[in-house]
Amino acid sequence: MLALNETRIDQFNRDGYFVVEDLLDSELDLRPVEEEYAARLDHLAAKWYAEGRLSSTYDDYPFGKRMSKILVEVGLESHQFFRPTFPESVKRSSTGEVSSDISVSEDLPIHLGPALFNLLRSPRVLDVIQSLIGPEIYSHPLQLVRLKVPENMVPQSYWDGVTNRVDWHQDLGVVLSEADHTDMISVWFPMTDATIENGCLVIAPGSHHDGLALHCLPNKSKGKPMTHIPEDLVPLDRAIPMPMKRGSALFFHRRLMHSSLPNNSHDLRWSFDFRYTKIGQPTGRSWLPGFVARSRQNPESELHDWREWADLWLQARTRLAGNGNRRLHRWDDTSPVCL
Repeated sequence: MLALNETRIDQFNRDGYFVVEDLLDSELDLRPVEEEYAARLDHLAAKWYAEGRLSSTYDDYPFGKRMSKILVEVGLESHQFFRPTFPESVKRSSTGEVSSDISVSEDLPIHLGPALFNLLRSPRVLDVIQSLIGPEIYSHPLQLVRLKVPENMVPQSYWDGVTNRVDWHQDLGVVLSEADHTDMISVWFPMTDATIENGCLVIAPGSHHDGLALHCLPNKSKGKPMTHIPEDLVPLDRAIPMPMKRGSALFFHRRLMHSSLPNNSHDLRWSFDFRYTKIGQPTGRSWLPGFVARSRQNPESELHDWREWADLWLQARTRLAGNGNRRLHRWDDTSPVCL
């Protein structure tokens, strides 16, 4: 078992984060995910080309450039075919009232493959999580893939915080207050090297000590496509970029302020961010399914079959279809800084 030393734990408590270099194995952890996503892209490219939605299948392009070309040509909403979760939306009425819902239909695309499930259960990742919160580990349902195409390929009206730059926020700020005392650990890792040019993360070390900051809800008319902290409330003097190599992983506190730079490169920046909690603690997303990733007290409760995981999400899709309009965020945008 990979265990953290006291220096790493001290850094996490002091700064709210640490990086483990070369944590994920290229052959065991990453290559199966690359192959799974490449096969998914092959299937969709052939389908969309046959339907006349693509002018080419772009078979002669490397994966990153091919994904970028296809997502932009078909429409960035096609990113949902690669996401392991459901989209959320915030709507504003003509009178300024804000409502949020989860956008689910019976035929909503979602990616739930075995390689991705195995990545969620990576023993090396779980060993680090165990060093921070103990061996009773729950895989939180807020799990995201970010396929960030070069920003010069995308009109600002399409920005959504997943396919493009991420505004300043705290992960605790995008779940409900029931999870305020949940021991939630976020782990972020790039599938390709994350650089300043292609849009690596930016963090504010120590900001987790400052409590939960005010967040404003998405407002695309102001160029803010996701729930975000107003920059006046961010300690920008402490902000540092976090370039990282493929296979490395960033672990951080639920209240650590972070964002990302724009992708100013000519290729895709691909990453995943997962979250883990102690078993039995509220997730702040109770309508979405998580699973027991590790339990030393009750090993029989661990989920090992990716098909059971996929079925949990498909059952949730059926249950939620046409049944949105639930409160997804604690914020109501009444603060003057949000108006």
